[in-house]
Amino acid sequence: MEDFLKYLEYEKRYSPHTILSYQNDILQFSNYLKSEYEVDNLGDVSDFHIKSWLASQIDEGKSEKTVNRKLSVVRSFFHYLAKQSNLPKNPTKKIQGPKIRKRLPVYVEESRMEQLSTIIPKNGTINEFIDQRNRLIIELFYSTGIRRAELIGMKISDIDIYQSQIRVLGKRNKVRIIPLHKEILTLLTNYLSVRRQFFKSEIPDEWVFLTEKGEKIYPQLVYRIVNSYLSLVSTQDKKSPHVLRHTFATHMLNNGADLNAVKELLGHSSLAATQIYTHNTIEKLKKVYQQAHPKA
Repeated sequence: MEDFLKYLEYEKRYSPHTILSYQNDILQFSNYLKSEYEVDNLGDVSDFHIKSWLASQIDEGKSEKTVNRKLSVVRSFFHYLAKQSNLPKNPTKKIQGPKIRKRLPVYVEESRMEQLSTIIPKNGTINEFIDQRNRLIIELFYSTGIRRAELIGMKISDIDIYQSQIRVLGKRNKVRIIPLHKEILTLLTNYLSVRRQFFKSEIPDEWVFLTEKGEKIYPQLVYRIVNSYLSLVSTQDKKSPHVLRHTFATHMLNNGADLNAVKELLGHSSLAATQIYTHNTIEKLKKVYQQAHPKA
């Protein structure tokens, strides 16, 4: 497994978080084989063993998406071993995962996002650095559709004020350029100014978003910031940074954006991943049709 993990890191260029997930899934699968079937040789693993493990995951209440992800990990592992000639056959070849029920992405309505813009403190508050930072985080998520990890990893050098754009380092270290509108540029410029005043000469220059202690912002804090502000305008259960990513994509398509353009902005590797947002657009059209057509 050690060679496989090195392959993921250096050849596939997966993130440390993804590699750790792969490692955990493979260890979980290995422990299951040993405890249930006393199998500790990968050459003895059959499709029966893998199906049994997947069934056990479903019995434990794992979602179809999670089970399919685990199957993908094990399939990749056996494919790697077969490619290295360490296995006579790949037992995962004919195995299909459970069908995933399609769920429409959760997003915030345009009117509620406009309402949120009037609620977030702008300036003149007790802690202007925190307010400016939090406001920029919300607006940047909504204006660009970037992922939480991409926002956290954003550096000062990634910002190009003169070209009105930012450089984003996405999944598998893929770089993409995202344009910025005037309002977000103003927020960004103001935030950087307040940031310099707040930390004075002690400020580290590398990361854009920092904690009050001058450290790189972390995932849980970003989640709490987004969750607290979305709670002001939305009663839906999900109030995460990813909801703002869904909101960005849905609003873009609802207002006539080209699907391929949205795909590039989101950093999706395939159009199929972006097409799920068209369902929300279709639902909106159906609602308009029901309200406007005489025979509807």
